[in-house]
Amino acid sequence: VQLQASGGGSVSAGGSLRLSCTFDGDTLTYYTIGWFRQAPGKEREGVSSISMSAGKTYYKDSVKGRFIASKDVAKNTVYLQMNDLKPEDTAIYFCAAKWVGLVVITRARLDEDWYSSWGQGTLVTVSS
Repeated sequence: VQLQASGGGSVSAGGSLRLSCTFDGDTLTYYTIGWFRQAPGKEREGVSSISMSAGKTYYKDSVKGRFIASKDVAKNTVYLQMNDLKPEDTAIYFCAAKWVGLVVITRARLDEDWYSSWGQGTLVTVSS
């Protein structure tokens, strides 16, 4: 499968951005999609995961209430709506996929080693 994240940009603190992750090569329904980010000089960290099988989304504590992950299966696209952005949200954002078939994933999967397919990232810069 191929994934491509887009929608990054530069915003002021308190602003919003919506990232998109397009998914090609298979049916999105059988995957869990993760959003990750890597800030300058830091390790990549999981931000959100969206389980198609369970119909649930999960978030890193620091983005709960501000970020919303969603999907459009017809468009094979997953979104990450980011509101009330903070300078510490500045990072390159990636989407990743893991085939799970019909297994219902009922917990957050924010561990990058679990995912098997990755897209190129998109840069988000938040100024204070």
